[in-house]
Amino acid sequence: MKHKLLPLSETMHYILLVLCEPLHGYAAMQKIEKLSNGSVILAAGTLYGAIENLNKHGWIEPVGNSGRKKIYMITSEGKDVLKIEKERLLHILSLYEGSE
Repeated sequence: MKHKLLPLSETMHYILLVLCEPLHGYAAMQKIEKLSNGSVILAAGTLYGAIENLNKHGWIEPVGNSGRKKIYMITSEGKDVLKIEKERLLHILSLYEGSE
C-alpha cells in the first residue's frame, strides 16, 4: 500500500494511535501531549487540519458527538496504515542492532 501520506509524520502517528479509542479533538490533544512526554504539543489548527485530512482519506471517522464536539475513531483502513508503519519502523530499528 503506497500512499502520499506515507510514511506518517510523527503528528499523524500520534493522532491515529490515540484515536484507537473514540475521542474529540481536545481530548486527543491532551492525550498526545501526555503520550509524548510533552514533546508533541499540537495547536488546535494543526490537529483539526490533520483530523480533516485523515477523515478525508478514510483512516478515521466521526462516531458521534459530545455536546458540540465531534468524536472521531480510527477505521480498519487506519489500523492497516498503523500496522504498515509499525513494520516499517521496526525494520528501521532492527538496522540499529549491533551498530552501537
